[in-house]
Amino acid sequence: MEKKKITVFDIILAVGLGVVCITCILPFIHLLAVSFSSSAAVSAGKVGFLPVEFTMASYEYVISGGRFLRAMTISVERVFWGTLLNLALMVLTAYPLSKDELLGRKFFVAFFFITMLIGGGMIPTYLLVSKLGLKDTIWALILPGAMPVYNMIILMNFVRGLPHEIEEAAWIDGANAFQTLVLVIFPLLGPSLATVGLFSMVNHWNDWFNGMIYMSEPLNYPLQTYLQTLLVDFEQLLQSSSSTGDIQAILSKMSARTGRAAQLFLGALPIMMVYPFLQKYFTKGLTIGSVKG
Repeated sequence: MEKKKITVFDIILAVGLGVVCITCILPFIHLLAVSFSSSAAVSAGKVGFLPVEFTMASYEYVISGGRFLRAMTISVERVFWGTLLNLALMVLTAYPLSKDELLGRKFFVAFFFITMLIGGGMIPTYLLVSKLGLKDTIWALILPGAMPVYNMIILMNFVRGLPHEIEEAAWIDGANAFQTLVLVIFPLLGPSLATVGLFSMVNHWNDWFNGMIYMSEPLNYPLQTYLQTLLVDFEQLLQSSSSTGDIQAILSKMSARTGRAAQLFLGALPIMMVYPFLQKYFTKGLTIGSVKG
């Protein structure tokens, strides 16, 4: 096997990609350094990519009281059930819509597409969730966005790009439509499912506004909502003298900036840990899912 020669273009491309990677990574390194630095060092602008006057006060404040772990558990549960429901509904919708012989296919595709442009609005959605008795339950965070139409269209285009002969072979062997979907089509959807699944996971994980609207009890807040309220509480505590001795000791070593850096890093860490395992499917799923309309 002949060894490929390295050209000048390959070197320039490698250097350019390396610069882009470093540009993406350095802000996270700086964020981590800020979160582990003292408030005085951060205010003085001494923090670069290494912590100055190392302290874990910001993380102690965020994790204190046990509410962080509860909020993390709620977010993990929401991501699991929400992503599972999203994938199930997307597959069950995308497969029939990918068939030209489906009666009224254009109407149904247009119906779903319109929902991307026109929504019911926040107040009607809130009233609907309230009347259904979903407030203060995890389903209030999952059901309103159970069908991500944009991701479903990606999945539908992926299915349309599969050879029709695969399904015909299954039908000849006596498989019905459901068996064909589960036993033949579903195993081929790996790259596309990984792509739209990652989109759903990130959407569920990063959402904080729905938690603020539909959860009247702070103990039911998902992680991002909890971190957002924690920042507001922290700024109030800095101006208050009624905090306990332990809290005051922690607050004296941190500032709003270090607290915000710790929250941002903790909020992004789970997705950063999951993404490398799905990244190899990411580009492939997007490109294949965009071949046909």
